[in-house]
Amino acid sequence: MKAVVLKDYGDVDKLAVQDMPEPKVGPGEVKVRVTAASINPVDWKIRRGDMKAMMPLKLPAILGRDVSGEVIEVGTGVESFEPGDRVMGLVSAGYAETVVAPTEAWAKVPESMDLRDAAALPLVTLTGVQLIEEQVQPSKGETLLITGALGAVGRAAIFAARARGVKIWAGVRLKQLVEAKTLGVDGVVALDDPRDVAKLPTLDAVADTVGGEAITAVLGKVKHGGVVGSVVGEPKGAKEKGLTVRTFLSHPDGRRLAQLGVSVAKGELIIPISRTFPMSNAKEAQKLAEEGGVGKVLLVN
Repeated sequence: MKAVVLKDYGDVDKLAVQDMPEPKVGPGEVKVRVTAASINPVDWKIRRGDMKAMMPLKLPAILGRDVSGEVIEVGTGVESFEPGDRVMGLVSAGYAETVVAPTEAWAKVPESMDLRDAAALPLVTLTGVQLIEEQVQPSKGETLLITGALGAVGRAAIFAARARGVKIWAGVRLKQLVEAKTLGVDGVVALDDPRDVAKLPTLDAVADTVGGEAITAVLGKVKHGGVVGSVVGEPKGAKEKGLTVRTFLSHPDGRRLAQLGVSVAKGELIIPISRTFPMSNAKEAQKLAEEGGVGKVLLVN
């Protein structure tokens, strides 16, 4: 099969389209012909070598964490999927023509949803929802700040927090304030404007999707013993301020992913898609996504 392969750590010029062995399906696994894969920050962080310690690779390696496509084969013991099913999944080695992953990684795509667009959903929606439901776990009526609120993970976190009856503040950049008001939250704050941050109420918790200066700027607004959940690592100084810190990596959950797919199909959760590129243009696509300020970027077979 053809796949986009990382030959060595570095810039996008280390990516190349080449022939790779086609994966074989095993017991409890599903093999999918990939329609599209999406690009996520973890992809370029791995490519650059930023995550060598946490996620070492045996090079050459195929990147890509989420895909959509059609089931072409199932392993022994698989009863929930069959050839021809339209699916999306949180996987490994997604920048390819075919992918194999365990049954629990997959969810069926709603009939009304474009199969290509479904590739944008698995990693970002599960990450945002798991950040709220499994890590921060805010209670009804509590005040929660979500950093990077206009990003795909942030939007999913808002969706999950709203379902719990939480008072939501959306943390964004100053230049994003007008756009952020379309999120329908209780308040919006420019995290790169100290005067705006000073106006924040006392927070019960923060769901952090961006890290860096954005989270550092608001730690002083979180009540003692409050929770800081993060998808990008432990914020510096949070524990020293008496805060409870919870960091995590998202995990496959086909049941929850199926529910999120239905919510997207109904328009209850919106994950913007900015551009699509042929899989052969992965270098250009990753470069655009890495520059930021855009919605999801897809690679299409």
